[in-house]
Amino acid sequence: MINYPRLGNTSVISPAKIEVNQAKAGKSVILVTGHYWDSKRKAGFHWLADTLWRQGWQVIFMTAALSWLSVIRKDYRLEYPVLKEANQLFEVDKNLWSYVWFTPWHPANLRSNFLNNLGKSLFNNYAGLPLGMLEPMVRQADLFIFESTPALLLFERFKRLNSTARYIYRVSDDLRMLRNHSVVIETEQRVASQFDLVSVPSQYIHNNFKGLPNLKLHYHGIRKDLYNREYSNPYSSTDHPNVIFVGNSYFDYDFLDKASQMFPNWHFHIIGPISNLPKRNNIKVYGEMPFEATVPYIKYADIALQTRSYTPGTESLTDSLKVIQYTFCKLPIIAPDYLSSSKPHIFYYQPGDSESIHKALVQAKNCNTNQIKADGINSWDELIFEMLKLVNINSYKQN
Repeated sequence: MINYPRLGNTSVISPAKIEVNQAKAGKSVILVTGHYWDSKRKAGFHWLADTLWRQGWQVIFMTAALSWLSVIRKDYRLEYPVLKEANQLFEVDKNLWSYVWFTPWHPANLRSNFLNNLGKSLFNNYAGLPLGMLEPMVRQADLFIFESTPALLLFERFKRLNSTARYIYRVSDDLRMLRNHSVVIETEQRVASQFDLVSVPSQYIHNNFKGLPNLKLHYHGIRKDLYNREYSNPYSSTDHPNVIFVGNSYFDYDFLDKASQMFPNWHFHIIGPISNLPKRNNIKVYGEMPFEATVPYIKYADIALQTRSYTPGTESLTDSLKVIQYTFCKLPIIAPDYLSSSKPHIFYYQPGDSESIHKALVQAKNCNTNQIKADGINSWDELIFEMLKLVNINSYKQN
């Protein structure tokens, strides 16, 4: 098992205690994200936080864009004790803290033009809601890393509270693809140029910010040490290809339906909270799993799926974290043609077209995996080192 800090025996901590720890730990960082620290899903922001913490930073992992609107909409994060931990600082490990900023409301797409327009003035006041125990930490932090979430509205307030810190906008997703409320998109357009660094993980998102002098293309990193470990093969049969999908959204159901019928002897493994999948003997559904449990499934697979259904902005997933992980494990990848890139080990199909689906699967099976290049992939340590160098923070030691 991976030694990953969890919220096990935690305690609520006062800001005064963190101030003492800060003096001992050195620099402090607040990561403003939509993710919850102890989630089974491990996104890029978890790894950024983990890397900084392992390198001696005091880390506060702030979960934002969570409110009673999230309760009404049955947000997946409510599977975790976010209401119990709301607006309290929880110690995860020495110098590692979790803070769930739960508010009465947050900017959300209400799925109605009338309601969205009605809520605009209210949503614009989101940043003025009380920060509670977090505010003293904001005043003292050395670095802020914002994710592309409604919490971007906090940027200008944080700058007023702390004008000497460095600010990084790590654009994990296209806000339009996520169908954020217009106040969030307008805020991004207004404040992006004010960050010390806008770091983007794909060429598509890079094009959205073209012209900003503080813009850099940084593909996702990977915990190479985790993927280089030895694991037992989780697959019961290796006589036929084991095809893996790991993800939680925009799944192309039609692809799986057609592919599993075309190749009844192939084994299709679907990991993630994907419901209503076809029921066939060669489709195995795992549901959501802890990140560390997915690693051997990726390492020992024969083919990986990046089979995403289309929504405007899906093109930003050409270099998603999963693509990086698949590539590091030298897996041929199958993707729809609107996720086209220059990577020679990705094979494309036209959504809904049986002939192109068949062709892509055969090409992937026959791919010479020895020719897949993974040497250009950075570790999270290397990525953090580059980001901090660009914002003139030099007290970081790269492993």
